Amino acid sequence: MNISDSSFSGRRVEQQVIGQATRDGDGVKLTRVLTQSHQRRLDPFLMLDNFGSDDPNDYGGGFPDHPHRGFETVTYMIAGRMRHRDSAGNEGLLQNGGVQWMTAGRGVVHSEMPEQEEGVMEGFQLWLNLPSSQKLCPPGYKDIQSESIPEYQTPEGIRVRVIAGQSQGVIGAVHRSAAEFPTNPLYLDIHFETEGQFRQELNVQQNAFLFVYRGAVHVVTDGLETHVGLHRMAILQNEGNGVEIKAMPGSKVLLIAGQALNEPIAQYGPFVMNTREELMKAVDDFRAGLFNS
Repeated sequence: MNISDSSFSGRRVEQQVIGQATRDGDGVKLTRVLTQSHQRRLDPFLMLDNFGSDDPNDYGGGFPDHPHRGFETVTYMIAGRMRHRDSAGNEGLLQNGGVQWMTAGRGVVHSEMPEQEEGVMEGFQLWLNLPSSQKLCPPGYKDIQSESIPEYQTPEGIRVRVIAGQSQGVIGAVHRSAAEFPTNPLYLDIHFETEGQFRQELNVQQNAFLFVYRGAVHVVTDGLETHVGLHRMAILQNEGNGVEIKAMPGSKVLLIAGQALNEPIAQYGPFVMNTREELMKAVDDFRAGLFNS
């Protein structure tokens, strides 16, 4: 990171959140960590789901054909195999360490189905809002295999996977100009392979949160430490120019941040627009089969 020790100001933990257990798709068991109640606070992020089980009854049904409009889905697979197919003709195999980044735009129908009958399936799906000017853009899809995700290791031995954005000069697998997509997301997967502390620069205008999926971490602010336990989401206050995370070996945490759109959010299931009228149009277009071309 480019901020010197003397000028670094770490963000505090504003709130910790425990996810809600639910099922989605064809009965897939998951935990909804970022829910609609946090959409305004964590704008531009709409949802974060964490799925993980070694019981095929919890994931075997997968996510059959379903529509989306007006946002992006980012699926990060920690373990397992899942096949993506969509109405725009895209297909890809999401597997250990890989990412599927789909821009629904004006509308797409897709499926995500397991390609395994046993073993662990674990990962995350993040919903990232699109600005009003991009909500009806052409659908897009990027299939990013694990070996294509840039990584670096700090002198302390902390391994950082840069899925989106930029960290310590390393540009992520997805890095777009603000002119293209003003949300400018940062998405890091941080592995504490040794005990240590990690710092990441953050713009004060970025909303940010972290999610602990192995072990536990501490967020350090002015020498004070706030404990964040396993399977907790910590929302970071919008103050300071970065975040400092301390953890023991084996801990793993996602750090996610993005520029707020500050636009109205109108959601009806898999459609996210700005007004009720736009939602009604999305439903009508889907029923008319306009998402299938």
